[in-house]
Amino acid sequence: MHKWIMFILFTAASLLGVYLLTFALPAKPVDESASLPEGMVLMKVVASNDFVFDQPVYTAKVGDKVRLKLSNKSGIHGIHIDELNVALDNDHPETDLEFTEPGEYRIYCSIPCGQGHTTMESKLVIEAA
Repeated sequence: MHKWIMFILFTAASLLGVYLLTFALPAKPVDESASLPEGMVLMKVVASNDFVFDQPVYTAKVGDKVRLKLSNKSGIHGIHIDELNVALDNDHPETDLEFTEPGEYRIYCSIPCGQGHTTMESKLVIEAA
């Protein structure tokens, strides 16, 4: 009797393990910068429902070619950088930029996303080469 119970438990555990290995493993991370043109770097801005971006300050240097990409970790957000005419959202999540002058630019959420929307800001700093 105990052998049958152990056999059934072992079989069920084995089937669960095969299922998890086949269907439930998370996707392997993809190197998004591998498909960029030569000399271009990826600057990813991750927004979340904590009403923050993943970094308080993003930096680049004059002369850098950057693909700016918006990624929504949770919720629906957009970003604007008024002085650089950047407007990203789910429909247009990325743009290519080349920085020619140093400066500091305000990045803010452009889609009303909840109570903390008005404080959802970050900064882009372009340093001299």
